[in-house]
Amino acid sequence: MNPVKVVVHGALGKMGQEVLRALCNTPHLTAVAGVDIKAVNGQQQILPDGSRSIPLSADLESILEQHRPDVLVDFSTSGAAMSAIRTAVKHNVRPVIGTTGLSAADLDEIKGLCSAQKIGAVVAPNFSLAAIVMKHLAKIAARFFDYAEIIELHHEQKADAPSGTAIDTARVMAASRGRAFSYVAAKHESIKGSRGGELDGIALHSIRMPGMLAHQEIIMGAPGQTLRIRLDQINREAFMPCVVLSIQKVVELKEAVFDLDGLLGLKEENC
Repeated sequence: MNPVKVVVHGALGKMGQEVLRALCNTPHLTAVAGVDIKAVNGQQQILPDGSRSIPLSADLESILEQHRPDVLVDFSTSGAAMSAIRTAVKHNVRPVIGTTGLSAADLDEIKGLCSAQKIGAVVAPNFSLAAIVMKHLAKIAARFFDYAEIIELHHEQKADAPSGTAIDTARVMAASRGRAFSYVAAKHESIKGSRGGELDGIALHSIRMPGMLAHQEIIMGAPGQTLRIRLDQINREAFMPCVVLSIQKVVELKEAVFDLDGLLGLKEENC
């Protein structure tokens, strides 16, 4: 089996470094180059396991032309990610995108680009296995409750709020119900925004502070009872099994997919 050749976009970031580490530890996957806005062209980057070095550049186009990878893994920013996706698909390189903050229009564009080239892409707001199962369980439970709120907690350097995972969770919960939840607005808000944001009747609350990585709690309520589903990610290693799975599977796809349920074999439950 020929190894799947991978370029990491955002290679100098914390998630980029974790992806490179995972590639070093996975047979049949190989990092061929890194791209980062902070890189100096012609620079070399030593892989996390110290086994060898790879080229590092700020110029994605030249990296793709020189190294002809199979897959681009992106953990950068929403603005940088879309430019990278357009460039990658133009070169028939399959994107695996973990960057959050992409709009519905961005996702539609990715779908169209991949359809035109007949290549796959995997775009997911969260690559944690626990997060994917959490969303799946919430989708099932949402059919039975009229009230729901989501609290998401992240480190202080996270740029977007609410998190992409929280937004995605709220959307799939409302879609599962077929209607919005019952949102309780405050009759009097002493401090504006105290009830958080609101999406499809679900109140969304964002917490940002040191000492956290990525956490989410879904609370659903009915008379006399509540159901809580809690996710805690304590380090970035949590994302890597599904990133690796996505790299392995995306080379077989002919279209863009926007969640990992299908790749994990999660089926809709009959309830």
